Amino acid sequence: MSSTVPIHGNYHGYYSKRPAINDPRLALLPKDLFTGKRVLDVGCNEGHVTCELAQRWGASKVVGVDIDDTLIRAAWRRRITVWSSQGPSAQQDYFPACFDHSLGPLPLPSSQVTGKHVFPNNLTFRTADWVQHEIPEDVEQYDVIIAFSITKWIHLNQGDDGIRTFFKRVWSCLRPGGTFVLEPQAWETYKKARRLNQSLQDKAIELVLRPEGFEAILMEMGFTPAEHHGVIGDGGKSAVAFVAGLLNVHLVGFRRPVDLYIKRE
Repeated sequence: MSSTVPIHGNYHGYYSKRPAINDPRLALLPKDLFTGKRVLDVGCNEGHVTCELAQRWGASKVVGVDIDDTLIRAAWRRRITVWSSQGPSAQQDYFPACFDHSLGPLPLPSSQVTGKHVFPNNLTFRTADWVQHEIPEDVEQYDVIIAFSITKWIHLNQGDDGIRTFFKRVWSCLRPGGTFVLEPQAWETYKKARRLNQSLQDKAIELVLRPEGFEAILMEMGFTPAEHHGVIGDGGKSAVAFVAGLLNVHLVGFRRPVDLYIKRE
C-alpha cells in the first residue's frame, strides 16, 4: 500500500529527520541484544535501521516489514547501497557514494560465499500490514521485535482493538525470553497526525486507551515491566544526547522513550 498522504506514518524521506546511519536509538540498547538473534523490524520504512542491524549488530536474521510497498522497494535498494559502500570488516561508507552512482552497485554475494547469517544475506523485507497479516518468517518466531515510532499510526488507523491486536501479535511471535523494543509516541502527537485524514480524526474521537497505558496492557499479557533505556530527541537529557553529539547528528522534532519488555518464559 502506498499513498501520497502518509496516514500510516509511511513517510517518504523519513530519514531526513533521522540519521541515515548510526541511529542513536540503537545506541541506547544493550550491545549484545541482537547478537546471533532473529530480529523483526515492524514499520521499517526505507530499511535504514534494518540494514544497520543486519550489517553491524551481529543479528543472524533480520526481517523488515512495512505496509508501504514503495518504501519496501526503497529498502531493497538500501540493502544494495549499504553492501556496495562497505569495506573490509563491514566498515560503513568505506567507498564513496559516487562509486555506486557512476559505476553501479556491486553484485550481491551468494549465501554460499558469505553464509546465510552474514550481511547482506541475513536480511529480507516484506510488504504487509503485519498487525493483521502473518508473514512467512513469523513461523519460526523472533528473539527481538522492534517497534520504532509506529504505535500512534496503528492506534489511529485501527483503534484500541488494533493496538491490542498488535501487542498480541508481538507476544505470539516472540520466543519465550524474547525482547520487545518499543518507542511509543506521546498522546499529544496524535493531534497533528489525525489532521492528515478525516478517517483518522473520526477514529481518534473513539480512542479510550492512552500510550501511558500500554505498559499495563503488555504486563497483563505476560511481559515484564518496562526497562526504560533513555529518551531520544531534541532536549533529551539521557546519554543518547551525548552520543548524537559525537555523531554530529541533530534530531529534529522527536522526543520519545525507548523501552524494553521481556516475554516471560
